[in-house]
Amino acid sequence: MPTTVERLSTTRVKLTIEVPFDEVKPAINKAYQELAGRVSIPGFRKGHVPPAMIDQRLGRGAVLSEAINAILPGAYSAAIEDNHLVPLSQPEIDITELADGQAVTFTAEVDVRPDFDLPDPRQIAVQVDLPPAADQGVAERLDLLRERFAETSPVDRPAEAGDQVTIDLSAAQDGAALPDATAEAVPYVVGQGDLIDGLDQAVTGLAAGDTATFVSQLIGGNHAGEAADITVTVHRVEQRTLPELDDDFAQLVSQFDTVDQMKADLKASVERLGLVEQLAQARTKVLEATLAATDFDLPAGAVERETANRLEQMASQLQGSGLSVADYLAGLADPEQATEDQLTGNIARSVERGLRAEILLSRVAEDTGVAVSEEDLTSFIYQQAQENGTTPEHELQHMQAHNHLAEWLAQIRQSKALDLLVAQAEVTDADGHPVDLAAVIMPTASPNLG
Repeated sequence: MPTTVERLSTTRVKLTIEVPFDEVKPAINKAYQELAGRVSIPGFRKGHVPPAMIDQRLGRGAVLSEAINAILPGAYSAAIEDNHLVPLSQPEIDITELADGQAVTFTAEVDVRPDFDLPDPRQIAVQVDLPPAADQGVAERLDLLRERFAETSPVDRPAEAGDQVTIDLSAAQDGAALPDATAEAVPYVVGQGDLIDGLDQAVTGLAAGDTATFVSQLIGGNHAGEAADITVTVHRVEQRTLPELDDDFAQLVSQFDTVDQMKADLKASVERLGLVEQLAQARTKVLEATLAATDFDLPAGAVERETANRLEQMASQLQGSGLSVADYLAGLADPEQATEDQLTGNIARSVERGLRAEILLSRVAEDTGVAVSEEDLTSFIYQQAQENGTTPEHELQHMQAHNHLAEWLAQIRQSKALDLLVAQAEVTDADGHPVDLAAVIMPTASPNLG
Protein backbone atom coordinates (compact mmCIF):
# COMPACT_ATOMS: atom_id res chain seq x y z
CA MET A 1 0.00 0.00 0.00
CA PRO A 2 1.31 3.51 -0.80
CA THR A 3 3.08 5.04 2.19
CA THR A 4 5.11 8.21 2.64
CA VAL A 5 7.44 8.78 5.55
CA GLU A 6 8.10 12.27 6.87
CA ARG A 7 10.93 12.68 9.36
CA LEU A 8 9.72 15.05 12.07
CA SER A 9 12.97 14.60 14.01
CA THR A 10 15.74 12.05 14.34
CA THR A 11 13.45 10.00 16.58
CA ARG A 12 9.94 10.68 15.30
CA VAL A 13 8.23 10.07 11.97
CA LYS A 14 4.87 10.75 10.40
CA LEU A 15 3.54 7.99 8.16
CA THR A 16 0.85 8.78 5.60
CA ILE A 17 -0.71 5.49 4.63
CA GLU A 18 -3.17 4.97 1.80
CA VAL A 19 -5.27 1.79 1.81
CA PRO A 20 -6.88 0.99 -1.58
CA PHE A 21 -10.61 0.46 -1.30
CA ASP A 22 -10.29 -3.05 -2.72
CA GLU A 23 -8.32 -3.94 0.40
CA VAL A 24 -11.04 -2.42 2.58
CA LYS A 25 -13.89 -4.43 1.02
CA PRO A 26 -13.17 -7.71 2.91
CA ALA A 27 -13.21 -5.78 6.18
CA ILE A 28 -16.52 -4.14 5.20
CA ASN A 29 -18.07 -7.53 4.47
CA LYS A 30 -16.86 -8.83 7.81
CA ALA A 31 -18.21 -5.72 9.53
CA TYR A 32 -21.66 -6.38 8.04
CA GLN A 33 -21.52 -9.96 9.34
CA GLU A 34 -20.51 -8.89 12.84
CA LEU A 35 -23.08 -6.11 13.01
CA ALA A 36 -25.76 -8.49 11.74
CA GLY A 37 -25.03 -10.67 14.75
CA ARG A 38 -25.30 -7.78 17.19
CA VAL A 39 -28.31 -5.74 16.06
CA SER A 40 -31.92 -6.66 16.69
CA ILE A 41 -34.34 -5.71 13.90
CA PRO A 42 -37.95 -6.93 13.90
CA GLY A 43 -38.57 -9.49 11.20
CA PHE A 44 -34.95 -10.62 10.98
CA ARG A 45 -33.07 -13.22 12.96
CA LYS A 46 -29.74 -12.15 14.46
CA GLY A 47 -26.97 -12.90 12.03
CA HIS A 48 -29.30 -12.72 9.06
CA VAL A 49 -29.90 -8.97 8.82
CA PRO A 50 -29.15 -7.86 5.21
CA PRO A 51 -26.57 -5.11 4.60
CA ALA A 52 -29.18 -2.71 3.22
CA MET A 53 -31.18 -2.95 6.45
CA ILE A 54 -28.03 -2.35 8.52
CA ASP A 55 -27.27 0.72 6.40
CA GLN A 56 -30.82 1.94 6.95
CA ARG A 57 -30.79 1.32 10.70
CA LEU A 58 -27.13 2.15 11.64
CA GLY A 59 -25.90 4.06 8.65
CA ARG A 60 -23.18 3.17 6.15
CA GLY A 61 -20.75 5.26 8.20
CA ALA A 62 -20.98 2.88 11.15
CA VAL A 63 -20.04 -0.02 8.87
CA LEU A 64 -17.10 1.87 7.38
CA SER A 65 -15.92 2.87 10.86
CA GLU A 66 -16.05 -0.76 12.01
CA ALA A 67 -14.10 -1.89 8.95
CA ILE A 68 -11.46 0.83 9.21
CA ASN A 69 -10.84 0.10 12.88
CA ALA A 70 -10.28 -3.53 11.92
CA ILE A 71 -7.73 -2.84 9.18
CA LEU A 72 -5.77 0.01 10.81
CA PRO A 73 -3.48 -2.15 13.01
CA GLY A 74 -2.46 -4.41 10.14
CA ALA A 75 -1.97 -1.52 7.72
CA TYR A 76 0.12 0.36 10.27
CA SER A 77 2.27 -2.71 11.05
CA ALA A 78 2.84 -3.38 7.36
CA ALA A 79 3.93 0.23 6.79
CA ILE A 80 6.35 0.04 9.72
CA GLU A 81 7.85 -3.19 8.40
CA ASP A 82 8.03 -2.05 4.77
CA ASN A 83 9.93 1.09 5.79
CA HIS A 84 12.25 -0.76 8.20
CA LEU A 85 11.25 1.33 11.20
CA VAL A 86 11.51 0.27 14.85
CA PRO A 87 8.72 1.94 16.86
CA LEU A 88 9.46 2.99 20.43
CA SER A 89 6.00 4.22 21.42
CA GLN A 90 2.33 3.80 20.61
CA PRO A 91 1.34 5.62 17.41
CA GLU A 92 -0.95 8.63 17.28
CA ILE A 93 -3.33 7.78 14.43
CA ASP A 94 -5.58 10.20 12.57
CA ILE A 95 -7.89 9.24 9.67
CA THR A 96 -7.51 12.03 7.13
CA GLU A 97 -9.64 10.70 4.25
CA LEU A 98 -12.54 8.27 4.40
CA ALA A 99 -14.87 8.29 1.42
CA ASP A 100 -17.07 5.37 0.43
CA GLY A 101 -15.66 3.58 -2.58
CA GLN A 102 -12.34 5.41 -2.44
CA ALA A 103 -8.99 4.79 -0.79
CA VAL A 104 -8.73 5.32 2.94
CA THR A 105 -5.89 7.55 4.06
CA PHE A 106 -4.61 7.90 7.59
CA THR A 107 -1.52 9.26 9.31
CA ALA A 108 0.45 7.77 12.17
CA GLU A 109 2.99 9.71 14.22
CA VAL A 110 5.30 7.51 16.28
CA ASP A 111 8.64 7.58 18.08
CA VAL A 112 11.16 5.37 16.30
CA ARG A 113 14.65 4.13 16.91
CA PRO A 114 17.10 6.70 15.56
CA ASP A 115 19.73 5.90 12.96
CA PHE A 116 23.27 5.85 14.31
CA ASP A 117 26.66 4.30 13.67
CA LEU A 118 27.82 1.47 15.89
CA PRO A 119 31.42 1.58 17.09
CA ASP A 120 33.74 -1.29 16.21
CA PRO A 121 33.51 -3.57 19.27
CA ARG A 122 37.08 -4.72 18.62
CA GLN A 123 38.18 -1.21 19.60
CA ILE A 124 36.48 -1.45 23.00
CA ALA A 125 38.91 -2.32 25.80
CA VAL A 126 37.94 -2.92 29.43
CA GLN A 127 39.65 -4.26 32.54
CA VAL A 128 38.12 -6.62 35.09
CA ASP A 129 39.26 -7.72 38.52
CA LEU A 130 41.48 -10.70 39.08
CA PRO A 131 39.51 -13.79 40.07
CA PRO A 132 39.92 -15.13 43.61
CA ALA A 133 42.80 -17.58 43.97
CA ALA A 134 41.44 -21.00 43.08
CA ASP A 135 43.36 -22.78 45.84
CA GLN A 136 42.00 -20.36 48.43
CA GLY A 137 38.48 -20.83 47.13
CA VAL A 138 38.82 -24.61 47.29
CA ALA A 139 40.15 -24.39 50.84
CA GLU A 140 37.22 -22.21 51.90
CA ARG A 141 34.69 -24.61 50.40
CA LEU A 142 36.36 -27.59 52.06
CA ASP A 143 36.31 -25.75 55.37
CA LEU A 144 32.58 -25.12 54.97
CA LEU A 145 31.97 -28.79 54.22
CA ARG A 146 33.96 -29.88 57.24
CA GLU A 147 32.15 -27.33 59.40
CA ARG A 148 28.82 -28.69 58.21
CA PHE A 149 29.74 -32.23 59.21
CA ALA A 150 31.50 -31.35 62.45
CA GLU A 151 30.76 -33.51 65.49
CA THR A 152 30.14 -31.89 68.88
CA SER A 153 30.69 -33.13 72.44
CA PRO A 154 29.90 -31.31 75.71
CA VAL A 155 32.89 -29.95 77.69
CA ASP A 156 33.10 -28.69 81.26
CA ARG A 157 35.27 -25.63 80.65
CA PRO A 158 35.00 -22.00 79.50
CA ALA A 159 34.19 -21.45 75.82
CA GLU A 160 37.01 -21.00 73.35
CA ALA A 161 37.17 -19.96 69.71
CA GLY A 162 35.70 -22.73 67.56
CA ASP A 163 33.43 -24.08 70.31
CA GLN A 164 29.70 -24.28 69.79
CA VAL A 165 27.70 -22.64 72.55
CA THR A 166 23.97 -22.57 73.21
CA ILE A 167 22.95 -19.15 74.45
CA ASP A 168 20.07 -16.88 75.39
CA LEU A 169 20.14 -13.23 74.36
CA SER A 170 18.17 -10.27 75.72
CA ALA A 171 18.45 -6.52 75.29
CA ALA A 172 17.61 -3.46 77.37
CA GLN A 173 17.84 0.31 77.01
CA ASP A 174 18.15 2.52 80.09
CA GLY A 175 17.33 -0.50 82.21
CA ALA A 176 14.07 -1.26 80.40
CA ALA A 177 13.86 -4.65 78.69
CA LEU A 178 13.07 -4.74 74.97
CA PRO A 179 10.54 -7.57 74.44
CA ASP A 180 11.17 -7.85 70.70
CA ALA A 181 14.95 -8.16 71.19
CA THR A 182 15.22 -11.56 72.85
CA ALA A 183 16.23 -15.01 71.62
CA GLU A 184 16.50 -18.36 73.41
CA ALA A 185 18.55 -21.51 72.84
CA VAL A 186 20.54 -20.01 69.99
CA PRO A 187 23.40 -22.25 68.72
CA TYR A 188 26.49 -20.19 67.95
CA VAL A 189 30.08 -20.98 67.00
CA VAL A 190 32.49 -18.78 68.93
CA GLY A 191 34.54 -16.68 66.53
CA GLN A 192 32.01 -16.88 63.70
CA GLY A 193 31.30 -13.16 64.01
CA ASP A 194 28.02 -13.19 62.07
CA LEU A 195 25.48 -12.48 64.81
CA ILE A 196 26.06 -9.39 66.98
CA ASP A 197 29.17 -7.24 67.23
CA GLY A 198 30.93 -7.93 70.52
CA LEU A 199 29.33 -11.33 71.08
CA ASP A 200 32.53 -13.30 70.45
CA GLN A 201 34.45 -11.32 73.05
CA ALA A 202 31.58 -11.63 75.53
CA VAL A 203 31.15 -15.41 75.37
CA THR A 204 34.85 -16.30 75.18
CA GLY A 205 35.80 -17.51 78.65
CA LEU A 206 32.24 -18.14 79.80
CA ALA A 207 31.24 -21.60 81.02
CA ALA A 208 27.77 -23.14 81.14
CA GLY A 209 25.61 -21.05 83.49
CA ASP A 210 27.73 -17.88 83.14
CA THR A 211 26.29 -14.53 82.04
CA ALA A 212 27.86 -11.40 80.55
CA THR A 213 26.59 -8.01 79.40
CA PHE A 214 28.02 -5.87 76.62
CA VAL A 215 26.93 -2.89 74.52
CA SER A 216 26.16 -3.35 70.83
CA GLN A 217 23.80 -2.22 68.07
CA LEU A 218 20.60 -4.17 67.55
CA ILE A 219 20.26 -5.73 64.10
CA GLY A 220 16.49 -6.27 63.95
CA GLY A 221 13.12 -5.38 65.41
CA ASN A 222 11.69 -1.96 66.20
CA HIS A 223 15.03 -0.75 67.58
CA ALA A 224 17.29 -1.93 64.75
CA GLY A 225 20.44 0.15 64.54
CA GLU A 226 20.10 1.46 68.08
CA ALA A 227 22.60 0.80 70.86
CA ALA A 228 21.47 -1.45 73.70
CA ASP A 229 22.80 -3.43 76.65
CA ILE A 230 22.96 -7.06 75.47
CA THR A 231 22.91 -9.85 78.05
CA VAL A 232 24.16 -13.27 76.98
CA THR A 233 23.67 -16.42 79.06
CA VAL A 234 25.58 -19.57 78.17
CA HIS A 235 23.68 -22.84 78.69
CA ARG A 236 26.04 -25.29 77.04
CA VAL A 237 29.58 -25.41 75.71
CA GLU A 238 30.48 -28.06 73.15
CA GLN A 239 33.79 -28.82 71.51
CA ARG A 240 33.59 -29.26 67.76
CA THR A 241 35.66 -31.90 65.98
CA LEU A 242 36.04 -31.48 62.24
CA PRO A 243 36.19 -34.62 60.09
CA GLU A 244 39.48 -35.61 58.48
CA LEU A 245 39.89 -34.54 54.89
CA ASP A 246 40.29 -37.98 53.37
CA ASP A 247 38.69 -40.31 50.85
CA ASP A 248 36.01 -41.40 53.32
CA PHE A 249 34.97 -37.78 53.77
CA ALA A 250 34.90 -37.26 49.98
CA GLN A 251 32.58 -40.23 49.59
CA LEU A 252 30.37 -38.92 52.39
CA VAL A 253 29.83 -35.43 51.00
CA SER A 254 30.20 -35.85 47.22
CA GLN A 255 29.83 -38.22 44.30
CA PHE A 256 33.61 -38.77 44.15
CA ASP A 257 35.62 -41.71 45.43
CA THR A 258 38.75 -39.77 46.39
CA VAL A 259 39.49 -36.43 47.99
CA ASP A 260 41.74 -35.52 45.05
CA GLN A 261 38.85 -35.97 42.63
CA MET A 262 36.64 -33.84 44.85
CA LYS A 263 39.29 -31.11 45.08
CA ALA A 264 39.71 -31.09 41.30
CA ASP A 265 35.95 -30.66 40.84
CA LEU A 266 35.82 -27.90 43.43
CA LYS A 267 38.73 -26.13 41.74
CA ALA A 268 36.98 -26.26 38.36
CA SER A 269 33.84 -24.89 39.98
CA VAL A 270 35.75 -22.05 41.66
CA GLU A 271 37.51 -21.17 38.43
CA ARG A 272 34.23 -21.12 36.51
CA LEU A 273 32.63 -18.93 39.18
CA GLY A 274 35.56 -16.55 38.85
CA LEU A 275 34.96 -16.37 35.10
CA VAL A 276 31.25 -15.76 35.66
CA GLU A 277 32.06 -12.85 37.98
CA GLN A 278 34.53 -11.46 35.44
CA LEU A 279 31.90 -11.80 32.71
CA ALA A 280 29.42 -9.81 34.82
CA GLN A 281 32.00 -7.03 35.20
CA ALA A 282 32.91 -7.19 31.51
CA ARG A 283 29.27 -6.97 30.42
CA THR A 284 28.72 -3.84 32.51
CA LYS A 285 31.95 -2.16 31.41
CA VAL A 286 31.67 -3.08 27.73
CA LEU A 287 28.11 -1.76 27.60
CA GLU A 288 29.11 1.50 29.27
CA ALA A 289 32.10 1.91 26.95
CA THR A 290 30.00 1.17 23.86
CA LEU A 291 27.32 3.63 24.95
CA ALA A 292 29.99 6.27 25.54
CA ALA A 293 31.26 5.72 22.00
CA THR A 294 27.79 5.89 20.42
CA ASP A 295 25.89 9.12 19.79
CA PHE A 296 22.13 9.20 19.22
CA ASP A 297 19.09 11.15 20.39
CA LEU A 298 16.36 9.76 22.58
CA PRO A 299 12.69 10.19 21.61
CA ALA A 300 11.26 13.42 22.96
CA GLY A 301 9.22 12.76 26.05
CA ALA A 302 10.19 9.08 26.37
CA VAL A 303 12.31 9.61 29.48
CA GLU A 304 9.66 11.85 31.05
CA ARG A 305 6.89 9.33 30.43
CA GLU A 306 8.82 6.38 31.82
CA THR A 307 10.05 8.41 34.78
CA ALA A 308 6.47 9.39 35.59
CA ASN A 309 5.41 5.74 35.29
CA ARG A 310 8.10 4.61 37.72
CA LEU A 311 7.28 7.34 40.21
CA GLU A 312 3.63 6.33 40.02
CA GLN A 313 4.54 2.68 40.58
CA MET A 314 6.73 3.62 43.55
CA ALA A 315 3.95 5.70 45.10
CA SER A 316 1.50 2.83 44.62
CA GLN A 317 3.84 0.29 46.21
CA LEU A 318 4.56 2.60 49.14
CA GLN A 319 0.86 3.26 49.61
CA GLY A 320 0.30 -0.48 49.84
CA SER A 321 2.67 -0.47 52.82
CA GLY A 322 0.97 2.51 54.43
CA LEU A 323 3.73 4.94 53.41
CA SER A 324 4.04 7.98 51.20
CA VAL A 325 6.91 9.14 48.99
CA ALA A 326 7.67 11.76 51.66
CA ASP A 327 7.92 8.99 54.27
CA TYR A 328 10.31 7.10 52.02
CA LEU A 329 12.50 10.15 51.45
CA ALA A 330 12.60 10.91 55.16
CA GLY A 331 14.08 7.47 55.78
CA LEU A 332 16.93 7.82 53.27
CA ALA A 333 20.39 8.09 54.74
CA ASP A 334 21.72 9.94 51.68
CA PRO A 335 20.73 13.62 51.91
CA GLU A 336 21.27 13.99 48.15
CA GLN A 337 18.16 11.90 47.58
CA ALA A 338 16.04 13.48 50.29
CA THR A 339 13.80 15.61 48.02
CA GLU A 340 11.28 14.63 45.37
CA ASP A 341 13.18 16.62 42.73
CA GLN A 342 16.37 14.71 43.48
CA LEU A 343 14.52 11.40 43.51
CA THR A 344 12.92 12.25 40.16
CA GLY A 345 16.31 13.21 38.75
CA ASN A 346 17.89 9.95 39.88
CA ILE A 347 15.06 7.90 38.35
CA ALA A 348 15.23 9.93 35.12
CA ARG A 349 18.96 9.25 34.79
CA SER A 350 18.36 5.55 35.35
CA VAL A 351 15.57 5.55 32.76
CA GLU A 352 17.72 7.37 30.21
CA ARG A 353 20.60 4.95 30.67
CA GLY A 354 18.26 1.95 30.37
CA LEU A 355 16.58 3.32 27.26
CA ARG A 356 19.92 4.02 25.60
CA ALA A 357 21.11 0.50 26.39
CA GLU A 358 17.89 -0.99 25.03
CA ILE A 359 18.14 0.97 21.77
CA LEU A 360 21.82 0.12 21.33
CA LEU A 361 21.46 -3.59 22.02
CA SER A 362 18.34 -3.98 19.88
CA ARG A 363 20.31 -2.47 17.00
CA VAL A 364 23.24 -4.85 17.61
CA ALA A 365 20.84 -7.81 17.75
CA GLU A 366 19.21 -6.74 14.49
CA ASP A 367 22.49 -6.16 12.65
CA THR A 368 23.92 -9.53 13.72
CA GLY A 369 20.79 -11.63 13.35
CA VAL A 370 20.62 -12.69 16.97
CA ALA A 371 17.84 -15.24 17.42
CA VAL A 372 16.14 -16.52 20.56
CA SER A 373 15.56 -20.26 20.83
CA GLU A 374 13.19 -22.24 23.01
CA GLU A 375 16.24 -23.32 24.99
CA ASP A 376 17.11 -19.66 25.62
CA LEU A 377 13.60 -18.97 26.90
CA THR A 378 13.64 -22.05 29.10
CA SER A 379 16.98 -21.05 30.63
CA PHE A 380 15.64 -17.55 31.24
CA ILE A 381 12.54 -18.89 32.99
CA TYR A 382 14.66 -21.13 35.23
CA GLN A 383 16.90 -18.16 36.05
CA GLN A 384 13.87 -16.02 36.90
CA ALA A 385 12.59 -18.75 39.20
CA GLN A 386 15.95 -19.01 40.96
CA GLU A 387 16.21 -15.24 41.45
CA ASN A 388 12.61 -14.91 42.68
CA GLY A 389 12.62 -18.01 44.86
CA THR A 390 9.75 -19.56 42.89
CA THR A 391 9.39 -22.45 40.47
CA PRO A 392 9.74 -22.47 36.67
CA GLU A 393 6.07 -23.42 36.46
CA HIS A 394 5.13 -20.33 38.48
CA GLU A 395 7.22 -18.06 36.24
CA LEU A 396 5.71 -19.60 33.11
CA GLN A 397 2.19 -19.02 34.42
CA HIS A 398 3.14 -15.44 35.36
CA MET A 399 4.49 -14.84 31.85
CA GLN A 400 1.31 -16.13 30.24
CA ALA A 401 -1.04 -14.31 32.63
CA HIS A 402 0.68 -10.93 32.17
CA ASN A 403 1.64 -11.26 28.48
CA HIS A 404 5.36 -10.99 29.20
CA LEU A 405 6.50 -13.23 26.36
CA ALA A 406 7.46 -10.45 23.94
CA GLU A 407 9.17 -8.49 26.72
CA TRP A 408 11.15 -11.52 27.90
CA LEU A 409 12.17 -12.47 24.38
CA ALA A 410 13.46 -8.92 23.88
CA GLN A 411 15.45 -9.11 27.11
CA ILE A 412 17.02 -12.41 26.09
CA ARG A 413 17.84 -11.08 22.62
CA GLN A 414 19.48 -7.97 24.03
CA SER A 415 21.45 -10.02 26.56
CA LYS A 416 22.80 -12.20 23.77
CA ALA A 417 23.67 -9.08 21.79
CA LEU A 418 25.66 -7.79 24.75
CA ASP A 419 27.51 -11.10 24.93
CA LEU A 420 28.45 -10.58 21.28
CA LEU A 421 29.96 -7.21 22.13
CA VAL A 422 31.89 -8.71 25.04
CA ALA A 423 33.16 -11.58 22.90
CA GLN A 424 34.77 -9.12 20.47
CA ALA A 425 35.98 -6.53 22.97
CA GLU A 426 39.44 -6.61 24.50
CA VAL A 427 38.99 -7.83 28.07
CA THR A 428 42.01 -7.97 30.36
CA ASP A 429 42.47 -8.55 34.07
CA ALA A 430 44.16 -6.23 36.57
CA ASP A 431 47.54 -7.74 35.64
CA GLY A 432 47.01 -6.96 31.98
CA HIS A 433 46.45 -10.58 30.92
CA PRO A 434 43.71 -11.35 28.35
CA VAL A 435 40.61 -12.94 29.87
CA ASP A 436 39.03 -15.75 27.84
CA LEU A 437 35.31 -15.65 28.62
CA ALA A 438 34.24 -18.00 25.84
CA ALA A 439 33.41 -20.79 28.29
CA VAL A 440 30.75 -18.69 30.08
CA ILE A 441 29.40 -16.52 27.24
CA MET A 442 26.09 -17.69 25.80
CA PRO A 443 26.78 -18.84 22.18
CA THR A 444 24.93 -17.12 19.33
CA ALA A 445 24.71 -17.77 15.63
CA SER A 446 26.34 -14.59 14.28
CA PRO A 447 29.37 -13.47 16.30
CA ASN A 448 30.82 -10.94 13.84
CA LEU A 449 30.03 -7.24 14.16
CA GLY A 450 33.08 -5.90 12.41
